[in-house]
Amino acid sequence: MCPKIYKPIHDTNTITYETLLQGNKQFVEETLKEDPDYFTKLASGQTPPVLWIGCADSRVPANQITNTSPGEIFVHRNIANMVIHSDMNMLSVLDYAVNVLRVKHVIVTGHYGCGGVMAAMSNQQFGLIDNWLRHIKDVYRLHASKLDQIKDEKERAAKLVEYNVVENVYNLCKTSIVQNAWQNGQELGVHGWVYSIETGIIKDMNVSTYDNANMGNVFKFK
Repeated sequence: MCPKIYKPIHDTNTITYETLLQGNKQFVEETLKEDPDYFTKLASGQTPPVLWIGCADSRVPANQITNTSPGEIFVHRNIANMVIHSDMNMLSVLDYAVNVLRVKHVIVTGHYGCGGVMAAMSNQQFGLIDNWLRHIKDVYRLHASKLDQIKDEKERAAKLVEYNVVENVYNLCKTSIVQNAWQNGQELGVHGWVYSIETGIIKDMNVSTYDNANMGNVFKFK
């Protein structure tokens, strides 16, 4: 297909239930003009090489910011791109991606200006989500000595976003799903990125790993 040309941002007040359906029709028409067999090929199956664990924020669509097409990235999203060992939704996605789709990369992608991270930095109560944000507060606790030295709140939040990505990459590596894949000789890389909504640029946190060599011994499975 031709390179994607992204449309201007809509006034969200003009987006309605009906305009979404109309947009779908326009999408199908334009796509078929470029490639009459596009949907036939897409329906034949998926073999994405990447699992993306990202934030549910509507401004961070995995395919669009990586210039990839449907079928090329398997996606799981939640508040603040968390990897929590008791989250059966995330674990089910991870298990399917690693053991059925046989992805070669799992990428935890956070973003600056994350509302979940900023909420976790506050002392407010928000309701049910407080139980989820508690995990981000634990990340803050682990890095409090450095974070507390940053006086500018926006800068401190940005650094917590980065720490949160790094810790959740580590959480991924601790799962039995990832460790068993490594033990079985499966090619699997785990990575951490942070996306800037202001610039559109992805920052590689340089925490990529392909085995559990750097993991604390207590977390290693044998």
